Amino acid sequence: MPKKIFLCAICNINSGTCNEDCKFCSQSVKYSADIERYKQKPLDEIIAEAKAAEASGALGFCLVTAQKGLTEKSLKFVCDVAKAVKVEAPRLRLIACNGTATLEQLLTLKSAGVAAYNHNLESSEKYYEEICTTHSWQERYETCENVNAAGMVLITGGIFGMGETQQDRISMLHALASLKPTSVPINFYHHNPALPLKPNPLSTDEALDLIRLTRKILKDAERIMVAGGREMMFKERQGEIFEAGANAIVIGNYLTTSGRERAKDLDMLLSLGYEIAQSPEEK
Repeated sequence: MPKKIFLCAICNINSGTCNEDCKFCSQSVKYSADIERYKQKPLDEIIAEAKAAEASGALGFCLVTAQKGLTEKSLKFVCDVAKAVKVEAPRLRLIACNGTATLEQLLTLKSAGVAAYNHNLESSEKYYEEICTTHSWQERYETCENVNAAGMVLITGGIFGMGETQQDRISMLHALASLKPTSVPINFYHHNPALPLKPNPLSTDEALDLIRLTRKILKDAERIMVAGGREMMFKERQGEIFEAGANAIVIGNYLTTSGRERAKDLDMLLSLGYEIAQSPEEK
């Protein structure tokens, strides 16, 4: 039976307004990266993106805000957006990615129709202080614990290629495994010249080995998703990520960078003999 590939699309509903100093993130106001910045994307644009994602076969639709954590105002905005998207694109499984969150905030999102929450650990606890000083790795971990306590689907992963050691990568993966996530998005650092973090390029073979390692350590996760940096890292070898253990990808654009045309990804999957998952439970 062909392998089922889970498709997810992301929507940057608030862009480039974050005051944190994460060295890998172009959405920080501290680095003045040349990106589009806005506080609230118009609802009609969000709905249009949701419908396009649904039409392309995506099951996951992630509502992303550029901020350290949820505030009363941003929580209301995400909830209002979620309720509207559920009406217009009911097949989509809504995911929120809004930084650190309390159990109470997560329960509010859940009541608005958000099924899952994405909050990445990004790197190992030891290496994290090299890439961010304005909030701690432990805050990230605790948010993931709150997601589990809320009874939501936990999505958490990290970034490879930020100058970390192999031991840092292994440490991060074991930390992720301890949280028992349903989905693990792995990203490959895509450098923006405005950022202080210097690129540490991985070879395609090294990146494929990291997917295999992720699958090995997080053997109980339903999905290993290759997210940011896929096109840049794997180029014409993108089909090999599934042989390495991935069974999910982000389609369409990312937060501040363009992705590949959705049709090309769908054609690739078809040519490789894969099927698009029709429900979140399919593997």
